[in-house]
Amino acid sequence: MESLPLFHRARGRLAVLVGGGQVAARKARLLLAAGMRLRVVAPAIGAELREQLAAAADVEHELIERAYEGVGDLSEAMLVVVATPDAAVNARVAADAEARGTAVNVVDTPALCSVYFPALVDRSPLTVAIGSGGASPVLARQLRSRIEAMLPASLGRVAAFAGRWREAVARALPDLEQRRRFWEWLLDGPLANQVLAGRESQAAADLEQALEGAARGEGLDRGEVYLIGAGPGDPDLLTFKALRLLQQADIVLYDRLVNPEIVDLARRDAERRYVGKRRGDHSVPQADINQQLLDLALEGRRVARLKGGDPFIFGRGGEEIELLARHGVPFQVVPGITAASGAACYAGIPLTHRDHAQSVRFVAGYLKGDRVDHDWASLCRPGETLVFYMGLLGLPEICRQLQQHGLAAETPVALVERATLPDQRTITGTLADMPERVAAAMPQAPTLIIVGDVVRLHGDLGWFAPRQDAG
Repeated sequence: MESLPLFHRARGRLAVLVGGGQVAARKARLLLAAGMRLRVVAPAIGAELREQLAAAADVEHELIERAYEGVGDLSEAMLVVVATPDAAVNARVAADAEARGTAVNVVDTPALCSVYFPALVDRSPLTVAIGSGGASPVLARQLRSRIEAMLPASLGRVAAFAGRWREAVARALPDLEQRRRFWEWLLDGPLANQVLAGRESQAAADLEQALEGAARGEGLDRGEVYLIGAGPGDPDLLTFKALRLLQQADIVLYDRLVNPEIVDLARRDAERRYVGKRRGDHSVPQADINQQLLDLALEGRRVARLKGGDPFIFGRGGEEIELLARHGVPFQVVPGITAASGAACYAGIPLTHRDHAQSVRFVAGYLKGDRVDHDWASLCRPGETLVFYMGLLGLPEICRQLQQHGLAAETPVALVERATLPDQRTITGTLADMPERVAAAMPQAPTLIIVGDVVRLHGDLGWFAPRQDAG
């Protein structure tokens, strides 16, 4: 390790910034964010830098509009940052700073630096710094981007919340090992999730109750359920929150619409439990799934319930959390990209379009016996896109009823098979000939049916075409 990473208390301390251009303004933004006072020394101070200093009027800053003159310009400085285009000036300032024992950073000149600016992930009061010793700032920034994606934007709330309770926890739990276990439970469980969701008052009440129990030697075994929308299939369409909670879970319950690659994103040691259902083969009844979620949470386990698409759009998510709510079990619902949005986007079919459709309706398309029961007349309105979920078997009846109740036989129809996945296929036709086309193509579930004028745009906008379209 060639550099020693340290965090310095900088608020209210003086930083001397030699230079007044855009590069200096970028460094000033970071110094001001840390609460430092600035002394800017430069023959010309740019408008951007002036605006930053004016916006930070709660601190008194110095603007010295002349060329750097010598070590006197560095008096009282905790840090010197040099950002001029003149190499000779940069070297002189660096030498003066080194002579007086002041940390110095010369932009883009590692050989003259005694300190380096890391790439930062700011979740104040939590800060992550990635440094390369000046060797590869671009690589450090790339790593920062990856870490940014992993850490919730509100993670700083959790750090601040823990800080407010630190002394109280230390008083209640004097045993170091017991205190460590308590903090691990808090920071990796329901309380932290409550804080992340902005429910700090409830988290504080629950923490106080848990702390009293821990002081009496009671276990910290309260579980939680995460109802997670897994999206239409492509793992890259998961939200950051969905991924975080999935990797936090002790057990994952998933169904057949969830891409196995998404299930594999769970922790290696997490239990996986298949609870899939398909037409004619309800291997795990819905009531049993609901009860499993409750029982597992009451055992103190963190349960991720993965559902294809969005849990609240034909996902029966409301049924699954009703039982949890009645028993006071904490849960979170994470929205997912619903199949309609995923299929339409990847097939190049805008669900609404100024020239084609001003509204969209999501409709259940599954058969009840040999019928699809709907108020068909209400579905046959001009300027509206219809999206049928679970409609593969009911497609002939759907096409027949829509024509019978007012839609033209030549109304465009698309069926998207395995939307967003590498073997996605889009079959297009009309209400008149779509059943025949689909019968010939023999698609397999999951599929989605889109009816309306917007389907005409598929030929021009269909950017994602891994398989040959039929149509």
